[in-house]
Amino acid sequence: MLNAKSSAGATGELSRRRFLQAGAAVGGGLLIGWGDAADAEPGSMPVAEFAPNAFIRIGRDGKVTVISPSIEMGQGTYTSLPMLVAEELDVDMSAVGFERSPPSDKLYGNPAVGGAQITGGSTAIRGFYKPMREAGAAARLMLLEAAAAKLAVGVVELTTANGHVIHAKSGQRIGYGALVDDAAKLSVPSKVTLKDPSQFRIIGTSVKRLDGPEKVNGTAKFGIDAQVPGMKVAAIAICPVFGGKLASVNEAAAVAVPGVRQVAKLDEAVAVIADHYWAAKKGLEAAEPKFDDGPNAKLDTADIVAALAKASKRDGVVAKKEGDAATALSAAATKLNSIYENPFLAHATMEPVNCTVHVKPDSCDIWVGTQIPSNAQLAVSEVLGIDRDKVRIHNSLLGGGFGRRLEFDFIVLAARIAKQSRDPVKVIWSREEDIQHDMYRPYYYDRISAGLDGDGKLVAWKHRITGSSIMARFFPESFKGGIDIDAVDGATELPYDIPNLLVDYVREEPPGIPTAFWRGVGPTRNAYVVESFIDELAAAAKKDPVEFRRELTGKSPRARYVLDRVAAMSNWGTPMGARKGRGIALLSAFGSYVAEVAEVTVSDDGEVHVDRVYAVVDCGQVVNPNTVEAQIQSGIVFGISATLWGEITLKDGRVQQSNFDSYRVLRIDEAPKIEVEVVKSSEAPGGIGEPGTSALAPAVLNAVYAATGIRVRKQPIDAALLRSS
Repeated sequence: MLNAKSSAGATGELSRRRFLQAGAAVGGGLLIGWGDAADAEPGSMPVAEFAPNAFIRIGRDGKVTVISPSIEMGQGTYTSLPMLVAEELDVDMSAVGFERSPPSDKLYGNPAVGGAQITGGSTAIRGFYKPMREAGAAARLMLLEAAAAKLAVGVVELTTANGHVIHAKSGQRIGYGALVDDAAKLSVPSKVTLKDPSQFRIIGTSVKRLDGPEKVNGTAKFGIDAQVPGMKVAAIAICPVFGGKLASVNEAAAVAVPGVRQVAKLDEAVAVIADHYWAAKKGLEAAEPKFDDGPNAKLDTADIVAALAKASKRDGVVAKKEGDAATALSAAATKLNSIYENPFLAHATMEPVNCTVHVKPDSCDIWVGTQIPSNAQLAVSEVLGIDRDKVRIHNSLLGGGFGRRLEFDFIVLAARIAKQSRDPVKVIWSREEDIQHDMYRPYYYDRISAGLDGDGKLVAWKHRITGSSIMARFFPESFKGGIDIDAVDGATELPYDIPNLLVDYVREEPPGIPTAFWRGVGPTRNAYVVESFIDELAAAAKKDPVEFRRELTGKSPRARYVLDRVAAMSNWGTPMGARKGRGIALLSAFGSYVAEVAEVTVSDDGEVHVDRVYAVVDCGQVVNPNTVEAQIQSGIVFGISATLWGEITLKDGRVQQSNFDSYRVLRIDEAPKIEVEVVKSSEAPGGIGEPGTSALAPAVLNAVYAATGIRVRKQPIDAALLRSS
């Protein structure tokens, strides 16, 4: 990680392991990146050699290619990260393009997630804000030095603008493209000076998406679009019960279907490989696979909830303790106790998971959209028994990630299938297989208590979180002392001043059900619990929900500002019609502050319609306001689907939902009007991909309470609970 001073415009000292490495692109050019090149002699790298461990490549035509360390899945990183480089390099965005990075934790690891090459957790900008800028600043300095030598003047006499080095005294201008060969031979600067934010001309402006045109004209390539010479296509059926095994398959019937080439059998699944997907699908139907359901054949959702409820009565591992919550609670004038439940949720990405694999005797090529290319590469190398560097990941755009493509289970499965084929195989999961064999957001069971004094002031808070641990599986080194840092995220660092607080965690794993990240697991579900309960406390104190929160945010001016702004935007406190209501939620997570107000209408049948959502977001220094607004909007839509309808349930070990008819998502005509205000801030950049979703559920459910007087403590909303009598 870069060891640079935190103040804007400071000179950054680059550590030995993160030294700026200079080299050249194929055909001539300058390459700047972060690598282990501290021992390299200045100018020792071959001028004509391309080294793919860089963030920047500049060609002789002056074009700048930014190699993105983060993958694009709709969040705008293929525009925002190049903007950081372009700002410090002094080039216009019209001269900038992008490429995807190859797998490499060493070269493309995200400092915000411990150096792993991961796109997730709203960390792309948070992790690479300084490294990308410093890479651009270093390249600019080397170009200035090359121009100074060419013009026989001092560097101090030169400036840069729009991809040119300018000597004002003589009026000479030299394009970057004419300098790259000379610049590549120079020693790499060990110090770079970044611009002060007052000098920004790109950062903070609304820039059109660089990946937009190809998505509009249909040339954009996602994993499912992969086309490889000689490729076959496979349809797959996995045991419908987690932990079960394949028992039998009618292989003869499958291969009798025209176009079917072979049947690949695995312990837990069967795949039919054919010339095209339709033949593979029909062959799979003809195969009539049968499964041994295994130990979880009788598992129901009710069993899991009962186990969680029982576990929640145990003392948990303390995640946060301030003051003496137990004593303060016992002495409180008013005491409240509630139980909140969060269901299992599927990701239901628009592009079902898929992966194309070509296994050769000593190597493997994989075409896929993944949020975690380096880990996928390692996993496949271990499964196939080949060297890691012989596994080549060809990453693509992601047709939705939300955490699903942080997992590599489907990639490994595809590799195991392709190992049985001489040809490249594209393995496509049907929508039903995707939803019924997802890695689900965990089911959580929360017990929460609080106490108010005689003036209605919050004096005690106890929150016990019970559920499975994603981090124990995904990042075992971070699971220390029995605490899952993600499970308690959004519950321990509240934007409120509470003198006596206790948050603890009880780990309880559901049998056989794989759990994973879901567009901000911890804050997504903890904000729902915390902000819903804050509303309960406001009602008990007979105080307005906004004013109750204001009283608690005296030590958090950023939280109070977004709270006040969203209240003003939404005309908080003005009357609404019958069975209509407003609800508010405040969130501090991912380094950002978000306040949302939802306006809802509840029909006599108990159906909830979200009419409008207002959002104010302070995510620190904004790179691209367009991206921030779009992410808040998409997060709200994503959150509405989960709040109103999202639920994965099990019966006899089987997931009962299978497609969008039973796992409902918001339709276009159901979408609310959304207004987003982005706060101008000089604070460090915060994350933006997940806060919009995280604040949505409590805002909606608090609005439902305002409309009906009924408190919803279990998602999704049960319409029967809200029907008018």
